[in-house]
Amino acid sequence: MWLIGKYGSIFFAGSARGQLGVFHTRRRTKNLGGSIMRKIILSLIAFLPFALATTVVSAEEFIRIVSGPSGGSWYPLGAKIAEVLGKQVKGIATSNAPGGGVGNVRNINKKAAEIGWTYAHTAYEGSQGTGKFKSKQTNARHFASLYPAGYQTAVRRDSKIRTYSDLKNKRISPGLKHFSGNAATELLLGEYGITYGSIKKAGGNINHVSFSDSVALMKDGHIDAFLAMTSVPQASFKQLNFKPGIRFLGIEKNVLNRFLSKNKGYIRATIPTSAYDGMKAEVPTIGAVTTLVISKDVPNEIVYQMTKALWDNHAQFVKVKGVWKKVKLSTALSGAAIPVHPGAKRYYDEKGVK
Repeated sequence: MWLIGKYGSIFFAGSARGQLGVFHTRRRTKNLGGSIMRKIILSLIAFLPFALATTVVSAEEFIRIVSGPSGGSWYPLGAKIAEVLGKQVKGIATSNAPGGGVGNVRNINKKAAEIGWTYAHTAYEGSQGTGKFKSKQTNARHFASLYPAGYQTAVRRDSKIRTYSDLKNKRISPGLKHFSGNAATELLLGEYGITYGSIKKAGGNINHVSFSDSVALMKDGHIDAFLAMTSVPQASFKQLNFKPGIRFLGIEKNVLNRFLSKNKGYIRATIPTSAYDGMKAEVPTIGAVTTLVISKDVPNEIVYQMTKALWDNHAQFVKVKGVWKKVKLSTALSGAAIPVHPGAKRYYDEKGVK
């Protein structure tokens, strides 16, 4: 990225090294003598301090958002958030990139991103260095709680698979390795005495691919189950429900109770019959609170302004994904398992959000 000063046709700054340079031209004319060239060079040198100051003043705080995979809700919503914040908050430039709940927390910790989509339990595990995190992730702060997500496991409607126990030797797709859904899958299968290793030994396989690739694999008959922690309903599952037709596996009550007692941050959830056409009964499952986390290094005033812009533009996000209708300011701190960023806390305090 180049930071262009007010007189960007002459001066440029390389973002990687912070160097100031001058565009030169190789064109010469018969009338351009040495004295004229010296005057031009001296003029440029005299102008250099002003140009440098202009470049520094015009530099923006870069807010990199890491969201979710193509085919999910996080990516298009992340793109819209980047657009809204970039337009309405002075002094920042924004971007949005694909990601996953676990990987996003890691990227904030290593200062490769400023805002990340994740789940409350994933943010907590990161702060403690448990679950998929080998060390404590200390840079993330709570920005906003959004909406509940549900863990959904789809099999073809004509499949003989009836319970999670039946996945012991099957071809499954739990999402990419840095997805929170992949972490949830390993934990849940563990309650049935199943590991990824045991599935492979029994002749099955694990496909760590994106939502869109999972849809393609199931349509082509190359996987037996597609598992994901995501919004309910979700576009990828709607596609599969239309063709070839799917149904969802439920978690038995005793397994569900045991899982929730062991794993902090997960919640009890259901997939309602209204979620997908043809459902005859609601499906008991686990869930999580979709959460935005933000780097502790982002200045308080900028975070305050971004928090305000996020909540002032609720209607714009609803137009992107209907699931945003579930997002309420009153629950912006619900399930927060890590410290709230001071800039966001200032806004929530003003609004009386607890």
